[in-house]
Amino acid sequence: MKQKNRWLIALSAIAIHLSIGSVYAYSVYKTPIHDELGWSSTQTALAFTIAIFCLGTSAAFFGKVVEKKGPRFSAIVAAILFASGLIGTGFAIQFESLIGYYLTYGLLSGMGLGIGYIAPVSTLVKWFPDRRGLATGMAVMGFGAGALICSPVANYLIQTVGLSQTFFILGVTYFILMISGALYIARPEEGWKPAGMEEKAAKSKVKVKEDLAQLTANEAIKTKRFWMLWIMMFINISCGIMLISVASPMAQEKVGMTAVAAASMVGIMGFFNGGGRIAWATASDYLGRTNVFTIFFAIQLVAFLILPNVSSQALFITLIFIILTIYGGGFASLPAFIGDLFGTKQLGAIHGYLLTAWSMAGVFGPMLVSYIKDTTNSYNATFYIFAVFITIALITSFMIRLDIKKVREESKGQLKEKLA
Repeated sequence: MKQKNRWLIALSAIAIHLSIGSVYAYSVYKTPIHDELGWSSTQTALAFTIAIFCLGTSAAFFGKVVEKKGPRFSAIVAAILFASGLIGTGFAIQFESLIGYYLTYGLLSGMGLGIGYIAPVSTLVKWFPDRRGLATGMAVMGFGAGALICSPVANYLIQTVGLSQTFFILGVTYFILMISGALYIARPEEGWKPAGMEEKAAKSKVKVKEDLAQLTANEAIKTKRFWMLWIMMFINISCGIMLISVASPMAQEKVGMTAVAAASMVGIMGFFNGGGRIAWATASDYLGRTNVFTIFFAIQLVAFLILPNVSSQALFITLIFIILTIYGGGFASLPAFIGDLFGTKQLGAIHGYLLTAWSMAGVFGPMLVSYIKDTTNSYNATFYIFAVFITIALITSFMIRLDIKKVREESKGQLKEKLA
């Protein structure tokens, strides 16, 4: 059988992630839905919350299916679920059914999101053993950039063909795009390495570290490092998604930005979210995944302690953009980090389990910032409270180093005993 091109595999993964990443353009629908159907902002926001929650939970539940059935089958299932969810949303809007809206956009599309998110990423790690961070960064950047493409397109379609027709068109378009990616994507043979990788490694041109272990998903969740990684991801996502949820009103209240300027800032945030994914993930190939996560929390701690006292619009925007690069970078570096710590035996299943942190953070971050704002009538306390969480994450990033060192020493000890 002819060997597939790993860069075309990467392109297939990007096609899938660009499609499901359109979920981040959700705010485009909120006002038209309110104007057409009279549903409140809270009612429409719940569909997005359900979708993100289903993303994490379906990734956890179907992670083992991805490993067992392979990326092609999983990506096809994701395409069917995600596209049928969008098409179903069009019908729910036509029939003015709020419950139907939750079941289609929230549940069906959300399940497609979760399966579609992990299927290509776990495969790319296996195709790029020499550049894990770059490979997963490319795919996950597609997810971050999905909103940049979908937002103007959806906005144009809503104005020209109406709300329900927009969902029909998007559903069919994304189905074609996802199926195209799904039909090419495949796993490499067991132990496959790109041509010249071993020779380059021998000449020290490419530094390839041995994975810490080769564990199943059930073995991985029994380790300390799994839960340390879960805590770090939960806190990193909570901080980023909290800012995303209130960026516009926060900018207007904190530094006096106009509504138009704040809306522009929110749009540009998508570039930094997407750009951070490829930049930080690539950097992690050279700096090491543990070092990158420590840098994440050190930078965020300084930023969150500065933000309550910021009055300059330029400084406020700069800090927000930096935090958004870290938010995206955490997602992109995660699959490669999983490979480093647990191997690639059941990477998709382990990735799925860790994405439950996204489900929890997607509810926790926005709810906590809303509660603090309602209670204190200010965003300042939010930064200090989240700074405490970031400190916990920073400490955890040092603790995981000690755990990795301990595991390596134990492995060396066991190897010496076998050789003795």
